[in-house]
Amino acid sequence: MKYLFILGRNTELSEEELKSFFEKEKINFRIISLVKNGLLAETEKIPGGITDKLGGVISVGEVLATGDIPKELDKKTLYMGKSNKLNYVLFNFNGKDFEDIQHYLKRRFREEKLKATEKKLTGRISLQSGENAFKVSSNLIDEQYFVFEDNFGRIIETCDYEAIEKRDMGKPVRREALSVSPRLAKILVNLSQVKEGEILLDPFCGIGAILQEALLQNIKVIGIDKDKIAINNARLNIKWFGFKEKDYKLINGDSSKIKIQEVKAIATEPELGELQKKIPSQERAKEIIGNFEKLMIMVLNNLKNKVKGRIVFTSPLILIGKKRVSCDFERISSETGLRIVKGFPINEFRENSIIGRSIIIMEK
Repeated sequence: MKYLFILGRNTELSEEELKSFFEKEKINFRIISLVKNGLLAETEKIPGGITDKLGGVISVGEVLATGDIPKELDKKTLYMGKSNKLNYVLFNFNGKDFEDIQHYLKRRFREEKLKATEKKLTGRISLQSGENAFKVSSNLIDEQYFVFEDNFGRIIETCDYEAIEKRDMGKPVRREALSVSPRLAKILVNLSQVKEGEILLDPFCGIGAILQEALLQNIKVIGIDKDKIAINNARLNIKWFGFKEKDYKLINGDSSKIKIQEVKAIATEPELGELQKKIPSQERAKEIIGNFEKLMIMVLNNLKNKVKGRIVFTSPLILIGKKRVSCDFERISSETGLRIVKGFPINEFRENSIIGRSIIIMEK
């Protein structure tokens, strides 16, 4: 089967998350084409509730027809609702004969005696590449269809970002500055390829954002932080979610020295440096990055022999003038003996942000 994945603002990172997720699940997955933030792929199946598990995917669509689309669609049911009123949208990802398909849908729905109205796509997303793309349409829309090159299909699942935001805002403790969003936390967990029942370690757990997203996927976790207040706040947040105590362990300690049990993987966001209100000098940026590299080398050398799989972490990506500078990952690799996974690092930042992130995966 062919499926469309409408990706979030960082398409490169979302694509890598998808590949990691399907590889972890041992499901065959082949990318066919990428148009703006639309990724067409072939896979044998889609796990239920996939948009709840992925941080970088807005919607998933199923291809219904390829090639001679009108002829193929004549054999298929396009609307299964009970009302005779239908509001729908049609995404265009370099759609072949897009206007012809628009006319086909209008005629088809008219013949089925439906009061169907094609609505304009109003929701837009600004991609990290600088392009603009469409995202989820209004809640008043009954059906979402798409034309992707010579494929036509229907959106079958969409991430409920409002519910995620409401859940995040409701936590007892939140941290605004340089905090890990639920979206990014999910991406880091999926990049680690840890499975249900396995143990994920976050050696800089803070208030537990990554731990919480892992626990929601039935992954056991260990969180370490040298800040006792952060550990106490992580405990408050995890208890608020109602997770079982046997599935998590929180430790107030120094990850460069602490002894731990064996874990499957690491996913973490270390401190990226203090919040910068103005662009730092080149010397200051080098100091922040140099301190980060030293810290990570110590931590990774202390923990690596207890980690069976991947080590995923973010690092500071600092704006200096018109360019951004990041860590020397080859140095970290050389001094820890860990290999950088192909395709990484991937940068994650907002256009006007001074501190962004470089996301890296390492393994033995």
